[in-house]
Amino acid sequence: MNEETKIAIEEVSAVDAPPKARVEDIESPGESPERTRDYLDGFLNAKPTEAAVGEPGSSLYDGIIEALKDIFDPEIPVNIYDLGLIYGVEVTDDGHAVVSMTLTTPHCPVAETMPAEVELRVGAVPGVGDVEVNLVWDPPWDPGKMSDEAKLELGML
Repeated sequence: MNEETKIAIEEVSAVDAPPKARVEDIESPGESPERTRDYLDGFLNAKPTEAAVGEPGSSLYDGIIEALKDIFDPEIPVNIYDLGLIYGVEVTDDGHAVVSMTLTTPHCPVAETMPAEVELRVGAVPGVGDVEVNLVWDPPWDPGKMSDEAKLELGML
């Protein structure tokens, strides 16, 4: 059964141009046609919601991050946040802050003073109650944890 399928081919010499829309085609002259509802209207008109107290984007959380960015490593001219020494910041609804951080090495000369300075600076942020600083060594710090700004400052980019 060898059936051949044939396709009909029609040659044309010209095609009529599609009709163009004209301003006169509007039913009621003087009035613009009603615009259909845009699905983005609700999104664009919505007010941004305030982040929860301890969440990134809240004024308290951002204030803590700014306080951490004011603390500089004495050996490296970069703040400890951009240096990648801050592993985590948690803030409860009642303003209790827990900062997990590390140092560049366990034998860092500021190992005794840096956590106390972090506690003082974070505790000075308005709205923060208690501050707990956890010094951790796992995972160990490496230059890959630095922000691009820090790498640029140190000539590593």
